Amino acid sequence: MAGKCNCPCCPRTKEPKAVPLPSVTTLAPADHLWSTGKDKAVNLRMEGSGPGSETPMTIHQMFLETVESYGDHPALASKQEGQWVTVTWRQYYEQCRAAAKSFLKLGLERYHGVGILGFNSPEWFISDIGCIFAGGLATGIYTTNSPEACQYVAANCEASVLVVENHKQLVKILQVKDQLPHLKAIVQYKDELQPKLPNLYTWAEFMKLGEEVPDEQLDAVIGSLRANECCTLIYTSGTTGNPKGVMLSHDNLTWTANAAGVMSQLSHGEEVVVSYLPLSHVAAQVNDMWIGVRFAGTTYFAEPDALKGSLGTTLKEVRPTAFLGVPRVWEKMQEKMKAIGAKASPMRKRVADWAKSIGLQYNYSAMNEEHAVPWGFMLANNLVFKRVRSALGLDRCKACYTGAAPITKDTLEYFMSLNMPLLELYGMSESSGPHTISTSNSYRIMSCGKVMPGCKTKLDNPDQDGNGEICFWGRNVFMGYLNMPDKTEEALDQDGWLHSGDLGRHNQNNFLYITGRIKELIITAGGENIPPVPIEDAVKAETAIISNAMLIGDKLKFLSLLLTLKCVVDDNGEPTDELSPEAVAFCQQHGVTATKVSEILANKEPAIYKAIQEGMERVNAKATSNAQKIQKWVILEQDFSISGGELGPTMKLRRPVVVKMYQEKINKMYGVENQ
Repeated sequence: MAGKCNCPCCPRTKEPKAVPLPSVTTLAPADHLWSTGKDKAVNLRMEGSGPGSETPMTIHQMFLETVESYGDHPALASKQEGQWVTVTWRQYYEQCRAAAKSFLKLGLERYHGVGILGFNSPEWFISDIGCIFAGGLATGIYTTNSPEACQYVAANCEASVLVVENHKQLVKILQVKDQLPHLKAIVQYKDELQPKLPNLYTWAEFMKLGEEVPDEQLDAVIGSLRANECCTLIYTSGTTGNPKGVMLSHDNLTWTANAAGVMSQLSHGEEVVVSYLPLSHVAAQVNDMWIGVRFAGTTYFAEPDALKGSLGTTLKEVRPTAFLGVPRVWEKMQEKMKAIGAKASPMRKRVADWAKSIGLQYNYSAMNEEHAVPWGFMLANNLVFKRVRSALGLDRCKACYTGAAPITKDTLEYFMSLNMPLLELYGMSESSGPHTISTSNSYRIMSCGKVMPGCKTKLDNPDQDGNGEICFWGRNVFMGYLNMPDKTEEALDQDGWLHSGDLGRHNQNNFLYITGRIKELIITAGGENIPPVPIEDAVKAETAIISNAMLIGDKLKFLSLLLTLKCVVDDNGEPTDELSPEAVAFCQQHGVTATKVSEILANKEPAIYKAIQEGMERVNAKATSNAQKIQKWVILEQDFSISGGELGPTMKLRRPVVVKMYQEKINKMYGVENQ
């Protein structure tokens, strides 16, 4: 049974204060749909009727509505000394007010940032929302950032306060503190303070700081908040140049949380999610925090080592009603399940294969809205599907989502065969997260769903096959990039449409398919445009030992590939030299005893190199032209990782970074002398 929090900073009995709110239609004066000044309001993309016409509201108004209806319902749950401890919506609200008062006490200025640097936790949420209540700009900073990258974000948002998780993150800030002229205080929310420094506070000290701040002072700030003003900054992890601060308004977040939840058919007071993806990323923030506030859901916080192995245990304990995984999370689950399946008895394997064929048949039928239930489905469900869901902790899960990076057809079909269709979402930081959503009764494999009601999509400059640049319109479209008018003008056209840089097409039923990314398109020396992802996915699907594949060939005479092999990841998320169980099994199937990546590379293991080459030939046989055939490939010494810099925070490939890192190997494949 979850315990109740009794710490001194968690008021338990106080009723929420009646706060003088502006009339719900009061918006700050504005002249434009966009702005690059943090204190400038924007016009909202309101519709005359229907889903885009709802009355705008601030974060505080949305939160207070939930507290009034669900005050005693659990809002947050986190592990303390091995036990789940819950905080109700009323307690959560009071803690956000207490944090807001402490920020005011520390001198948080209006429209200045509060940087939050740490793994997902109640303190993260309370710092974020407390900052917004106090009139600041909530700013997540990636835990993987270097001290210099932390300094850039904190300086760019003029952070008055930085909230850090532990000593490791504190050390980064202390290294750059002298380059942060607006910084007034640092709060560390976990572990003992090692250095006792002025203006450095524990979480308990911080929460007490504002006790003397009168309610009236905070209420005056809350009462001055406007729905069309900025409240949050999301920094895009730029592959080149400095990250851009995406300015999101109260309305961006409150409207999008409602629209996404309604489209996904969420029930008020019934939803349960596990928070583990980086909260500095818009997808996690909207999914874990804002939809939770709008629909009075309960957010359980995973352990900091979630992506290194503990997530499975948390899922089994929590049994969420919806689960969002980036493609790499689903791929890891798939690899693990395949490894377990490989050790099963021949009889069990036959049963599993039979059940999966039934599952795939059933889900394709459901996807095409035919709803034909194949013979044996109930038996397969009882023998296999239900057991798999229970083993994963997803037995209560009504929807399994994937987004933030491309996913392979192989992984999608694998989960469909287990009666767990993965529903793709699509959007970007600049669209406050989701723009198109797949739902359990409306999805197509390899499509990222249909546009949210109240939003619009247009395809700019379509080619003869209907592929054009995907452009967004709706109340989810951001305000602009902080202090970057030139970049804002690149993203938003004169009419206010957001240009995504992604290429896509619609099918006859208005499902959106992403077909490439303009900047990722490889234009060969012969002038042919080639989207790399389908070729990379095909190579990975053909050869089970390959972990990552990256296509090279921009402005070059032919295509080549950088490959990495599947390996074991250590406790810090770093790739090791040990081959993964699936890779070892692949080697054994080909009569090879190697267990390390280095062993395969040292001997250029003929059987493995031959198997990979045969996979390439199968992919090349399906190529639409000679220019799309892979001529050369090389295996790299280690897999891509976030810590290595090749992958972004959501495991998205950072192509320019990889090219730079492996330029020497690329030059060698093309016979170019290294300078």
